[in-house]
Amino acid sequence: MCGVCGELRFDGGRPEPATVARMNEKLARRGPDAEGQWGEGAVRFGHRRLSIIDLSERSNQPMVDEALGFVIVFNGAIYNYPELRAQLIEEGYEFFSEGDTEVILKAFHKWGYACVERLHGMFAFAIWDTLRRELYLARDRMGIKPLYYTRTDARLRFASNTQALLAAGGVDTAIDPVGLQHQLTLHAVIPAPTTILKGIRKLAPAHWMVVAANGDTRSECYWDLDATRPGEVRSEQEWTDAVHDALREAVRKRLDVADVPVGVLLSGGLDSSLLVALLAEAGVRDLRTFSIGFEDVGEEEGSEFVYSDQVVARYRTRHEKIHIPNSEVLVRLPEAVAAMAEPMVGQDAVAFYLLSEQVAQHVKVVQSGQGADEVFAGYFWYPQMHACDDPDPVRRFGQYYFDRDFDEYLATVDPAYHGEDAVSRLVRERLTAPGADTFIDQVLRFDVTTLIVDDPVKRVDNMTMAWGLEARVPFLDHRLVELAARLPPELKLASGGKHVLRSIARPLLPAGVIDRPKGYFPMPALKHVRGEFLDFMREILDSRACRERGLYQRAYVDKLLAAPEAPAHFTRLQGSKLWHLALLEYWLQMHVDAVT
Repeated sequence: MCGVCGELRFDGGRPEPATVARMNEKLARRGPDAEGQWGEGAVRFGHRRLSIIDLSERSNQPMVDEALGFVIVFNGAIYNYPELRAQLIEEGYEFFSEGDTEVILKAFHKWGYACVERLHGMFAFAIWDTLRRELYLARDRMGIKPLYYTRTDARLRFASNTQALLAAGGVDTAIDPVGLQHQLTLHAVIPAPTTILKGIRKLAPAHWMVVAANGDTRSECYWDLDATRPGEVRSEQEWTDAVHDALREAVRKRLDVADVPVGVLLSGGLDSSLLVALLAEAGVRDLRTFSIGFEDVGEEEGSEFVYSDQVVARYRTRHEKIHIPNSEVLVRLPEAVAAMAEPMVGQDAVAFYLLSEQVAQHVKVVQSGQGADEVFAGYFWYPQMHACDDPDPVRRFGQYYFDRDFDEYLATVDPAYHGEDAVSRLVRERLTAPGADTFIDQVLRFDVTTLIVDDPVKRVDNMTMAWGLEARVPFLDHRLVELAARLPPELKLASGGKHVLRSIARPLLPAGVIDRPKGYFPMPALKHVRGEFLDFMREILDSRACRERGLYQRAYVDKLLAAPEAPAHFTRLQGSKLWHLALLEYWLQMHVDAVT
């Protein structure tokens, strides 16, 4: 796991080493173990390394393969690299390192642009072909690893986060109206290639892009998710056994491919608890687990220790239980926002940030349960959508999911940012695309391929990498996801959701963990906004910077500030609309205003 950046000039100029150094500085926390630059003519790469596989200097980056004429910077982990390496050696390739980075280089030489179809893992990388004089950028199928870029007539720059691109300068920081509408409607999910800023784009998951030295560009989607089951008949037990086998394999691969110890982020929910059970089943001894909790607010509990403690007792893990008072949450909140490549409203962003700080003192790699709810239908809104008989797919989806309908969005933002209903257009396109048998298949496909990328996958990447901690997410193994997409909806929706996972867990976990109501990484103070948290948000939204920016209509802001806990001021997913506005403004002040 690392941070990557680089620049390609189209105008005959040479990238400045100082510019790449500024980008590298903003990536330092992603890769604290080594730093490097490489440049030749119109191109220059930068890299910050977190050493996980082949800890020697031979795997430092940028990695240059002089014999093949390629240079690479890579962020991620390729779980099938040993098999690919053996295959490439049989084909006559010679290796100078033991890690997965060099395997990508050889694979690119062997299979060209299609090499990504053979990579099993999470990745974002750039390869410069010194002979063809072209830049190849690629991102993994599930979008687990980020890749942002900014482009002008003179050059293209890319990086693992937006902070690096902003530090390099020359970015159009005007608000993108389409990005703004997605930000405030889909709880901060802005699907690629758009971001909240006009001048920064992001490569979509499961895509590669080639940029020639003269600026000519082409891109291609190399994977999509098939949510149909043509002629496939399996019993419930056969489906359960198939999912269990695929999940075992996903956990094993993420355990074996590391030259450092691996722990688990144990929330106390079914998903992370099941990972602990499967790791124990795989023979892991002395397993490290980590949980975090916060203060209760009113009747809203701030921890799930009562559940995680049961799993710890059953499997005798070496457990760290971290309790954070609300006073520390508010003090540390600016640090978490500073780590966000894009504005994220999920309450658990701060939780993951604070948890990762503690975990990184003990291990460098953790497995985490993100993705299970989206892949196996664990959220409360899926049954609601399933039961709804509205013939219009956007209404059927949006009435249970959108943070605000289009009319309320128009009342939220200044008329300068009004326009067509871009969110509804995108949702309709994604839901009605071919390749899904039922409406729930359509929704879960949309969630897994689009929504989850920015919430929670991006959040986990940003908050763990802020402490040089690599998070691996077995539930988003693309082979497991492909299998689950064919799983009949009733085997997902039954038992209150995630029925097949509950069946797998019966012999492995306490019943109290399996049958508990769906929980969330709790941060009550950012949901029930009161006291010093309300004062904090009021200060942001009443600030001179906010008023001069003019994103929001003041009447709407004042209404939220006057009654932040009014029922109408929570989203359909039970988030605080006030926090959504305050977070976006605070992120802009911290990231954009600071560099312009």
